[in-house]
Amino acid sequence: MKQVLIVDDTVENLLALMETLKSDYAVVTAKNGEKALELARNKPQPDIVLLDIMMPGMDGYEVCEKLKADMRTKDIPVIFITALMEEEDEARGLALGAVDFIVKPFCPDLVKARVKNHLELKEHKDNLEKVVKERTRELALVKKVTIETFAALAEWRDPETGGHIARTQNYVKALAKHAMKHENFAAELNEELIETLYLSAPLHDIGKIAVPDAILLKPGKLTGEEFEEMKKHAKYGSDALANAERSLGGNSFLHNAREISLNHHEKWDGSGYPMGISGEDIPLSARIMAIADVYDALISRRVYKPPFPHSKAVRIITEGRGTHFDPRLVDVFWDIQEEFREIALEFADFDEERETLKM
Repeated sequence: MKQVLIVDDTVENLLALMETLKSDYAVVTAKNGEKALELARNKPQPDIVLLDIMMPGMDGYEVCEKLKADMRTKDIPVIFITALMEEEDEARGLALGAVDFIVKPFCPDLVKARVKNHLELKEHKDNLEKVVKERTRELALVKKVTIETFAALAEWRDPETGGHIARTQNYVKALAKHAMKHENFAAELNEELIETLYLSAPLHDIGKIAVPDAILLKPGKLTGEEFEEMKKHAKYGSDALANAERSLGGNSFLHNAREISLNHHEKWDGSGYPMGISGEDIPLSARIMAIADVYDALISRRVYKPPFPHSKAVRIITEGRGTHFDPRLVDVFWDIQEEFREIALEFADFDEERETLKM
């Protein structure tokens, strides 16, 4: 049964309203604002409040204001029961968040109808919020599964990836979270974007799907011509993601994935590929990914090289400060290098890599 809280300092009014509503609802009463706030915050909470305006001490306006300012009670509908009939009184009450006014002396049938209608509206609103939350959860799941599926396709074609995807997305998250604390990046980074970067990072090499097997699976160093073909994976991935992004709209979660795919091999000094852009023309997402990707390539075993020690990987990254990498991000990387090592150890593919990471 729905619960109605009636607040009025006049006993006669309380009794009249109780008599009107008791057959349909559980009714609780308060004779002052302090008690009304206490009852509203306690469990079970009222589903609606009928609130007198003219009360000694804390008047109805103040009670309503406090109810709407409290996260625990802000969604409880408030109907003012009042003898005030001026338009400014009604405007003030509605501005504070009340949903309706009933003027004294009141008609019992009108009170019943108003209470019933507003309880039904509240129920519809609550149901709609549940539907929206569930839909939002479903969309988040679809986004996650879509990214993981695409990333898995690239991983299956490239035998060297292994834990690369898990490592790089965690590097990206760690680097972005610490960069957000610095004034240089505070305006661009926030928790929501960082989570999107974390989810999007696995797609950075999705374009490798389009690279010929003879090049992608070659068990040795690539020739110059082969490397030029391999470099095209950045554009292949970007084009594929751009098509999907257009279908979902420009603000889709694939926007960051496309930026990363296209630009994570660009270099701060303009000597990277595929477009040779430099500095802040390189999207921040890709500048973050560049450090994550290179660090992981250095500490990982490849057919053409053994895993490098953590200390050597850090040295190579720092030597690339201002040439290969955004110098400010390298400074952040330097501060959290041990966090990178811990991530690499957690998701290492081989014992050889674990041992080398200790150096």
